[in-house]
Amino acid sequence: MISSCAFAGMHFNCPGSPPETAAALYVFLYYICFLIYNSIFQNNHYDTQIKTRKSPSSGACSIPSLLLIPTGISGGNEFTESALKYLERGIVIKSTGSWYTVRKDSGACVECKLKGRLRTEGIRSTNPVVVGDRVLLEDDLIRDIEPRRNYLIRKSTNLSKQSHIIAANVDMAFLVVTFRLPETPVEFIDRFLVAAEAYRIPVCLVFNKMDMFSSKELVQMKHFEAIYRTIGYRTIETSATELIGIDALQQMFAGKVSVIAGLSGTGKSSLINAVNPGLQVRVGDMSDYHQSGKHTTTFAEMFPMQGGGYIIDTPGIRGFGLIHIEKEELYHFFPEIFKASAGCAFHNCRHIHEPGCAVVEAVENGGISKFRYHSYLSMMEDTQSKYR
Repeated sequence: MISSCAFAGMHFNCPGSPPETAAALYVFLYYICFLIYNSIFQNNHYDTQIKTRKSPSSGACSIPSLLLIPTGISGGNEFTESALKYLERGIVIKSTGSWYTVRKDSGACVECKLKGRLRTEGIRSTNPVVVGDRVLLEDDLIRDIEPRRNYLIRKSTNLSKQSHIIAANVDMAFLVVTFRLPETPVEFIDRFLVAAEAYRIPVCLVFNKMDMFSSKELVQMKHFEAIYRTIGYRTIETSATELIGIDALQQMFAGKVSVIAGLSGTGKSSLINAVNPGLQVRVGDMSDYHQSGKHTTTFAEMFPMQGGGYIIDTPGIRGFGLIHIEKEELYHFFPEIFKASAGCAFHNCRHIHEPGCAVVEAVENGGISKFRYHSYLSMMEDTQSKYR
């Protein structure tokens, strides 16, 4: 006996098959087609995750949420509108490397970790989430990072990683400079300024420990300060112990999210304590052997200031290697060199030894500081390994 099994317009002749066999074959073929269709659908759409979570408000109600699984950071991911209703927003105010303190928009603070995939996927930075980041939260998990409007970045000292982000979404950066105990190299200052210029972060140079300057050092400091002021950078003279410039510094912090940086031992934390004594940020002593600072601040943290605004205290930096800046565009981030380059004979002038270079001419005529130009040449020529 021959029976005919119909499926999706096709006929299968099954010699001697009873009706039960035909029905089983029908179900089997339907299941195979379903698997093929589902595989094609998954390969052409974003990977999704359907889960049930507890509502933080009720504690008892289970809310189904359809979330697109994060695949990166800084705005590279998208969530469905329904999912966003159940995610909370906040700002990272402290980072210890494995845990993050987030202040929610509601005002509450919570200790968070990164979602595993967000922590590892395609990230070449030592710290995928940094203080100042705006993040999306699900309970105590950071699910995604909102797009950053800027960040301060340097080459990582960790050879397995490419970069280290100091802080994100800042209105102003304060670089603390000292002429001894420890001495801040001029090129370190200029590297910091270039990195800030690249992401359009205004910088104020804080010449600290004014009470410790000798007469000769004071003349030298005034010379450097005048040059940077002429270029267009803001400067301020301070002393945490003598409270010099503290009121002016407090006014500059007001109403902004600022980051304060510098070599270890320059007095960053002491200045924060002087502006806001109630914080009692831990400070350290100098290394007797190296005459340089010890790392007292070991992780970045954001503090509220008495006069309004927030300041991000950062660990001391020993080197500042530039990253994501091509040599051909480096001169763009030296304002005085960029301005002078308009007079160069060739549009692709590198401002080193090309004929008709208006920058070289300005250096020779005193229009551009020789130490600034030397910093430019050093950044153009070296491998930056010493500045990791």
